[in-house]
Order: sequence, then C-alpha cells, then structure tokens
Amino acid sequence: MTPEITRETTLSLLPQQAVDNNYILKNLRKKKELKDIKINSFRIIRKSIDARKNPVKINLGILVSNQDKIEPEISFKEFKKLKDNSPEIIIVGAGPAGLFAGLKAIELGIRPIIIERGKDVDSRKPDIADISRKGEINPDSNYCFGEGGAGAFSDGKLYTRSKKRGNVNEVLALLHQFGASEEILIQSHPHIGSDKLPKIIKNIRNKIIECGGEVRFNCRMDGIKIENGKVKGIYTSAGDFIKGDVVLATGHSARDTYRLLKELGIEMESKGIAVGVRLEHPQELIDRIQYHNEEGRGSYLPPAEYSFVDQADGRGVYSFCMCPGGVIVPAVSGEGQIVVNGMSASARSGKWADSGYVVELHPGDINGFSEHEEFEMMALQESLEAKLADASHNTLVAPAQRISDFINGETSTSLPSTSYAPGIYPDDFNKLFPKEISGRLKQGLLKIGERCPEFISNEGVMIGLESRTSSPVRIPRDPETMQHKTIEGLYPVGEGAGYAGGIVSSAIDGIKSVEAFYKTRVLKNA
Repeated sequence: MTPEITRETTLSLLPQQAVDNNYILKNLRKKKELKDIKINSFRIIRKSIDARKNPVKINLGILVSNQDKIEPEISFKEFKKLKDNSPEIIIVGAGPAGLFAGLKAIELGIRPIIIERGKDVDSRKPDIADISRKGEINPDSNYCFGEGGAGAFSDGKLYTRSKKRGNVNEVLALLHQFGASEEILIQSHPHIGSDKLPKIIKNIRNKIIECGGEVRFNCRMDGIKIENGKVKGIYTSAGDFIKGDVVLATGHSARDTYRLLKELGIEMESKGIAVGVRLEHPQELIDRIQYHNEEGRGSYLPPAEYSFVDQADGRGVYSFCMCPGGVIVPAVSGEGQIVVNGMSASARSGKWADSGYVVELHPGDINGFSEHEEFEMMALQESLEAKLADASHNTLVAPAQRISDFINGETSTSLPSTSYAPGIYPDDFNKLFPKEISGRLKQGLLKIGERCPEFISNEGVMIGLESRTSSPVRIPRDPETMQHKTIEGLYPVGEGAGYAGGIVSSAIDGIKSVEAFYKTRVLKNA
C-alpha cells in the first residue's frame, strides 16, 4: 500500500476556473513544489475572493494527496447524557451566548437551565411577520427577543475580529455539526442565512434537552436574589425561584434587565455605541462597483459585499452588517420605536443590497439624555428611536432620503422602491439627527464618493434608524473568572453585557463563561 502523502498549497484562479475540478487538478500538477507528489485528489480548505481589481480572482487553499480521496478532518463532539447529580447553572437568554454556554455545560457535565423571555424559534416567525403585516409588536417575541436572539433572523454572518482562532473554529465546527453547510469552515467570510439558522438553533436546543438540560420559553427573569455579594438564584415571570449561579446572556436590547440590575445595585457603566442608518442599493449596482465590471457578477461570483471605514471628527464612520441580496426589517422591540436592521437568506438572491452605515459615539459626545451616568447611551438610543417614531406618527413607516439628497441637504422629492415592508417616507436626516451624527455621516459618505462616485448615486437610499448595533451598557467583570467584579456567581456575557458583537463572538463568550464556572466553582467543590 502506498504511504499517504498530503501537502498544502494555493491557487489564484478566475471565477469560472475555480469551479472546474479538472482545471484545478491540471494546474496543481503543474506546480513545481508539488512535482514530487503524484496528485490523485485534492480538497479545498480555504476560499476567498480578491476583488481589488479586474479581473476578480478566487484564492483557494488546497490540500493535495497521492490517495484517491481526502477525507475531511472534521470530528463532531459527543454530548453525553448528564448524571442525576450533575451541578447546575442558570443561563438567562437563548441567543448565541446562551445556547453555546448550554452546549459547553453539557460537555463539561453541568446541567444548564436556560430561560428565554421569548418564544421558540418557530413560534417567533408569526410574531415577526405580524410586525410588518399588522404593525403589531410582541415585546417578548420579535427580531430581538426569542430563541436564537437577534441573530436568528439575520444574514447569519459568522465573521469575527476575534484573534482566538481556536475558539472561532470550535464555534464554526459546532454550527456545522448542528446543520450548517461545510462551506462555513472554508469561506473567509462565512454566512448561514436566515432560512437555515432556525433549524440549526432547534438542533442545538434539542441536543441540550436530550442530554438532560432544560430550556424554558416565555420565561423572563424578573429578579435576582443576592446575599452578602453572592448570587443565590433568580425569580422568574412564571412565579418560581431557580437556585444557582447565573450566566447573564440577555442580548443588547434587554433594557428592562439593565434597569433591574440598577435597582439591585449591580454596577454597570455606559459604553460607546454606533448610530446611523441603513443604506440600500440595487444589488446589481453593488456587483458592478465591487467587481469592476459593467456586466455585474456574472455566473460564477456571489452577490458582492462592501466594507467602508473612515474617520470624521475623530470618530469612526463605517459600514456594518452588510447584507448582499437582503432586505431591511423593522427590528423594534416595543411600541413607539423606529429601528431597522438587515437580513438575507442563504442564497442572498434578493434584488437589493443593504448595510448599516453608522457613526461611532462615546459617552459624553452628546449630553443631556439621562440623569443616570450608566444609562447615558441607552437613553440616547431611546430618544432617537422615539423621535423617529413620532415623526412617522407612531407607525413603522421609516424615514428615508436619497444619499445624494442627504449630502446636498435636500429632502427627497421621490424615493426608490425598497425591501423595507412597512414602507418609507421622505424626510431629512440632517434635521432628524443631532449634528454629531448627521455631520459625520455626511463626511464619511463624501469620502466614499471620492473613491466610488457610483455609490452616492440617486439609486442609493438611506433608511433610519440603525441604533441596535451593540449594547449601550457594559457590565464589568473579572477577565479571569468571568464573574461580575463585585457580585460572585453572576457571569455577564455576550452582546448584552458589552463583550461581543455578533454570532461567533457571542458564542465564544458564552463558552468561556461556563469554562470559568467549571474551573472556579465545580472543580473547587469536587
């Protein structure tokens, strides 16, 4: 039997070449550094798009072998049934941080009790549909609250700036184990899609329950019992008390939770946020711009993405949560709000491209919104959301403005068609926003226009308000124990605690919190 030889290499190919296995194999056999291997098979292990100039290239990381087939190096985790006397931990919130904390708990032999104020992911769908169809908002079941959290009905982007690659790979491998395509392990900017995420979320929940964990829906945390600086358990909206340490994974929109923590005297601090609009263009236009081709993306390239980062008056102005082929949705969590976000299905086949375009704001940038220092940025969010709702006469119809009109200080006399189902009406963001936001948005867009004039065309529209980019509050914690700095047994994690920004980073944070609980509480008591 011939000993197996494998080696890693790269190829940079045209899009049509990158999908032709015979062409790839032919070019691999031409590479000088592989002349000593009789290449019989290959496997693509990395894929990225280089669209910096024309022609666009696909960069492939490839594993070659002298064997007839290369098996994927993927090992699924085994989650075993918990013992009857397993230690327990309470997890508040069933978003990425909470669900992945639950999986890690099962893996470490800890019984998770997950409580979620909203509904299961399937039951969320009618409530979400009713927001656009009827203008009805369930404050506990919407785009922000419910199983899967704010990321469940989104593009499912899995890109993160986390430098802890091992933890990133663990999350991606688990998502694949529970139903995501193997492609997420290969792509440089992987995504799942709003049509695929719910099934993955259900699979994770079912595994937690199958192994002996517990998931309670329509169950809100209404209180925390603290004695002598230690958490003893929580009170729920179901009228019961659950004893144990608490992983607090509530998400970035649980403002009532922040107010509850203040009532309990739990230290928090105001955190910087980013506020702005969503930009919407025809996807065909973005394809032409990004792929430097008047014919667009053609048959072999995916819908194009973009990313813009600039500075204005010492603050960042940047695109955020770009959704190729996506739609803009009403991401409100209560009455009297205008909040928008973006989402797209796995195919990203819609006719529009949208992205958040936001201004970085620090505490102190815009004063006078709250008498409580820790709620300064949350009060700013609430004020802007209410102001835009008032301007729309408390409907979900959102203010909009052509990008060129915004730059020229003119209210648009007409608006293009939009993906935003409740509808849009013309208004002027120069007047709706404080100058600290509108002025910096304008500076940033002018800089984009210098590099890419077509982006500022009349086909591009601004729709507001994009305000839920991250938590406006940070709950301070010890970096080693992951516990609150002054409250033992309280583990603030994920976006809601101010330590993550997306599905993957939130999942990593949830995992780390249970690892810390295991190390500091379980092992010490063993």
